[in-house]
Amino acid sequence: MILSAGGIRRQVSATSEKQPDTTTGDSDGQEAANSDGHTRVTVLVALAANLVIAVAKAVGGIFAGSPALLSEAAHSVADSLNEVFLLAALSRSRRPPDARHPFGYGKERFFWSLLAAVGIFVMGGCFSFFQGFEAIRNGSEEKFSGYIAGLIVLGVAFVAEGISLIRAVRQAHRQGEGVGDVQDPALRTVLAEDGTAVLGVTFAAIGMVLHMLTGQAVWEGCASILIGALLVYVAYRLGRDARDQLIGEAADPELTGRIRELLRAQPEIDSVEALFTMKTGVDSALVAARIDLVPGMDSEEVEEVAVRIKRSVAEMFPEAGQIFLDVTDRDHTGHDHTDRAVRDAHESPAATGERGGA
Repeated sequence: MILSAGGIRRQVSATSEKQPDTTTGDSDGQEAANSDGHTRVTVLVALAANLVIAVAKAVGGIFAGSPALLSEAAHSVADSLNEVFLLAALSRSRRPPDARHPFGYGKERFFWSLLAAVGIFVMGGCFSFFQGFEAIRNGSEEKFSGYIAGLIVLGVAFVAEGISLIRAVRQAHRQGEGVGDVQDPALRTVLAEDGTAVLGVTFAAIGMVLHMLTGQAVWEGCASILIGALLVYVAYRLGRDARDQLIGEAADPELTGRIRELLRAQPEIDSVEALFTMKTGVDSALVAARIDLVPGMDSEEVEEVAVRIKRSVAEMFPEAGQIFLDVTDRDHTGHDHTDRAVRDAHESPAATGERGGA
């Protein structure tokens, strides 16, 4: 917090690490640990299912000569690698802040989720497109026993992927979130992968059945291309979300609005000039506010008020991991006494929230 008055600038405490009472902090930490534990089990279930299914699909695809089944095998291999990425994200993102990373390692989850999206695109989508175009161009012949083996493998895969998907959906509901509103990128990736896998197995089975009935490999080729398009779309959505979070996405608008209302309700605050938030993890955010205090307060009072306000924000909003207050002293004419460079920066569209602000 920077106080500017009568041409004299005094630097006081600028930041506040979230320091609620011990009971609240322990409760929040235990809740986060429990959530991570449930997510880790969900990821491990998905990993086990994908490893078994990948081997079964690969063997069945080679035996049956099925391009759609081989595409699904590539899909399962990509999902298995992605689960390894997600396990790394879960273990690394909860490391405490240090001198090199003072805001913690919460964004590790977003980084590993981005790698998972790239894996889905390259290993799953691109290989599926290749198999589909090869089948359409060259065709393929399968024996009746090959069709049966392939369909059995797809049936087992559908059951395994469905079980993993049901567990992920239940966890999302247990956390009080809808399937489309999941905030944890690890759980969101598992939901996307399992949902895509169930659809992909369905497409592969339809393509194989049509191939068996018509003798035309083009049906399995089209199924492979459709699987590839589905994987590319899912990879794009996951990658876009991870990119937004990595480059500094604002916290939930509802949370931002509630923090603004809390600040405005403080009797010592005359106005909230600007409020910025940024996600620093799955359940943590940085909060920075530029506030104008009521006239007549000396520097000691300002410091005490700032500490109390930051404590109030931290206690009411556990997500606020770091809180910054910049006090702007204005006279009765409304002129700002802060430096011109600072004032220009604060009055920019991004700072005032006119465009892209919190």
